[in-house]
Amino acid sequence: MSSARSAAEDAKDAVKDTVQHEIAALRAKVEALMADRVTPAIAGVAGQAEELATSAAAMARRQSDSLASTVRAQPFAAIATAAVAGLAIGLLMRR
Repeated sequence: MSSARSAAEDAKDAVKDTVQHEIAALRAKVEALMADRVTPAIAGVAGQAEELATSAAAMARRQSDSLASTVRAQPFAAIATAAVAGLAIGLLMRR
């Protein structure tokens, strides 16, 4: 009976070792896929996001400069527009 138990223990250890080696191989494959495909894709998306943020900031700067030059050119129209906008917001918030 002890030889059967010993054989079972040996088989269990062999299966355990095989499973551990397969898990290690799968882990290595996943890490390789991450390095080869996922990381470059994330870097590409991050680059696109940075370009969009830079573009949006430049557009906001241009719009701000345009608005500032319009206000300098027509200060009374700017004051009137701000007053009308404030009145409209006040009326809307009152309801």
